[in-house]
Parts: sequence; structure tokens; C-alpha cells
Amino acid sequence: MAEVPSPAAIDRIERAIARIEAAVSDREHAHAALAKRHEALRARIEAAIIALDAVTAAEEID
Repeated sequence: MAEVPSPAAIDRIERAIARIEAAVSDREHAHAALAKRHEALRARIEAAIIALDAVTAAEEID
């Protein structure tokens, strides 16, 4: 039969779980911030490409 863990062991396990949960939360926040920056950069690059397309199209007409 399995032994019942001591209160100290349970406390260590609970603290470890809390650290893991905090790390996951931190990682999720970092990922969300990175995704937001990526989307902003993507929009800027798209605008720049559209502007370059307009310039090259104007040059072809002249």
C-alpha cells in the first residue's frame, strides 16, 4: 500500500505547482506581447510593400 505523503512533502509539491503555474502565465503573457508586436510589424511591412508597388507602377507609366 502507498504511503501517505507528509504535510511538508505536500507543501513542497504545492509550491512547485504554484511556480509552474506562474511560469506558464508569464510565458503566455510574453507570447501575447510577441504576437501583438508581430502583427504590428506585419501591418507596417504590408503598407510599405503597397507603397513600393505604387511607386514602381508610377515609374512604369512614365
